[in-house]
Formats: sequence, C-alpha cells, structure tokens
Amino acid sequence: RGYWEGVFTARDPKRWRRGGMKVGLVGEKVDLTYPYEHLGMGPQTLAEIAAGRHSFMQALAEARRPMVIVGSGAIARPDGAAVLSLAAQIALTAMRKSLPEWNAFNVLHAAAGRVGGLDLGFVPEEGGRDLMGMLSGDMEVVYLLGADEIDTSALGDAFVIYQGTHGDAGAHRADLILPAAAYTEKSGTYVNLEGRAQMTNRAVFPPGAAKEDWAIIRALSPLVGHQLPYDDIFALRAAMYREAPSLARIGTVKPEGLEGVEALAQMGGGQPGTAPFRSIVKDFYLTNPIARASAIMAELSRLKALAESENTVEAAE
Repeated sequence: RGYWEGVFTARDPKRWRRGGMKVGLVGEKVDLTYPYEHLGMGPQTLAEIAAGRHSFMQALAEARRPMVIVGSGAIARPDGAAVLSLAAQIALTAMRKSLPEWNAFNVLHAAAGRVGGLDLGFVPEEGGRDLMGMLSGDMEVVYLLGADEIDTSALGDAFVIYQGTHGDAGAHRADLILPAAAYTEKSGTYVNLEGRAQMTNRAVFPPGAAKEDWAIIRALSPLVGHQLPYDDIFALRAAMYREAPSLARIGTVKPEGLEGVEALAQMGGGQPGTAPFRSIVKDFYLTNPIARASAIMAELSRLKALAESENTVEAAE
C-alpha cells in the first residue's frame, strides 16, 4: 500500500487507461484507487496459485506481459525465503506464453537506496550480522548511516554513531551525531526501483558543518586503519563503477536473464507461515525522515487520520 499504488498507477497511466489489464492482490484489502481482484490473504494463496489451483493463474498464463510484484514487507518476514520462492515459481509459470525475453518477476522495495545498496553488495559477509542480529542488544558499537526505520530501543547499551540529515529516531538514540548533507545538498547517483541508475547535481550547499556522506566516511577511514583510496567524488565514482558497472550506465537498464528467478523458484525456502500479509506503510505521508520533518506532511497525515476516523464513525452508525 502507498508505494504500490503510487508506482503502479503513475508508472504507466496510458496502459492503464487502455484497459484490458487484470490486477490481483494477495494480502489485506486496501483502496488502490483502481479495481482489482482480491485473491487471498497470505502465503497459502500464493501456494495455490503456484500449484495452478487458483483461477487467477489462468489470467497470468494468458497475459503477453504478466507481472508478479512482491512487496519488500512480504519477504522481510521469517518465512520470507519461502514467499520469495513461491512468487518466483508463479512468475516462471506465467512467462511460458509471454513475449520473448520478458521477465515477469519484480520486487518492490520500500526503502530509498535499497536497490543501489544491493548493486554494491551491501549485505552481511560471512560471519557478519544482518539487521536482526545487530538488534540483539549485545553490540558494542553501532554505526547508523541514515538508519531511522529501526527499533532503536533494541540497540541496548551500544555506543551509537548516527550519520544523517534530519534528526530523526536514529539521532535521538545516538551518542555521537555526524551531520550529513540531504539529497538536495549533494551530487549523487541513485538507483530507482527497476535498477536504472540516475545522477543528480547539488542544488544548494549543506548548512553548518554538514558534509556529504562519502566525505565523512573518507575522513573517518584512516582512524579505523582502512584509509579509502579516493579524495574527491570523481575518484569515488571510478571506484564505484569498478565495483558495480551498472551504476555507470546512467539512464539505462541492462536486461537480465532468468537464471536468478529460476534459482529462487528452486530454492524452496522452507514451509511458509499462515500469517496474512500486512502493509508495512503505516502512514503514507510520514515514511521517511524528510517527510516527518515537514509541516505540510504532518498536516496531511493529520487530515488523513481525521478522515479515516470520521469514516469509522459513519460505518459504526
């Protein structure tokens, strides 16, 4: 919800207006602003579709360009690997009659920078900890790089370093704050949901002592015994392009084969749970630190809550 409806209705409005496109949703019923068929609530429905026992599988199989979109909330659950595998199985089955080189499998991330981070390999190495491991409460030092969408109370007695822009949840828990430049205050490379690299230029200079993220990390690197080999943004980009060549292809997307989808389908991932899928977006207007620092967004959030409250009262009457 929120990201899903915004992307789906805004990404290709011409196609939607032409009609003839069937949409099915697995999870809680929500107002997507356009008609859809509610297929079920959770993984059991995905299993039925993957096994061909659900009527919607026929609509997918007959589509020339079928799409299976998996929300990041569905795969962040304890049974996320199983959910991801079922979705990949559905996508492969749906593609049997689709156009050549068509890839129906999509993951819709809800965090800005997530796709680019994965391109650069920002995942735990062998022996490293994932998010839940770091939130176990036994860490001595935690470095939060703009990380505000976590349960900071679970950090225990760790010494917390926060690098960010708007003084959100991470900053409130921090023992040391390193002020960084916002996206409008630095030149950067961003990767959108479909993997397309985009480059931006700085619009204004950051206030006070705030610096660009890479400059802060570069300044700290010799203090931890690992001096980074770049002194300006050009050297940084050269290093970045060596690590992830796709980031150098500004404005383009390189089509990928189906090997990854096939591997996910074969993975299995264990037994899926029975809990229904729930939206991870609690308030569309307050989904990130910049939005939460905005008086306009706060007012929109208040009006939305008021409207929902009035609708609840009317429904009760």
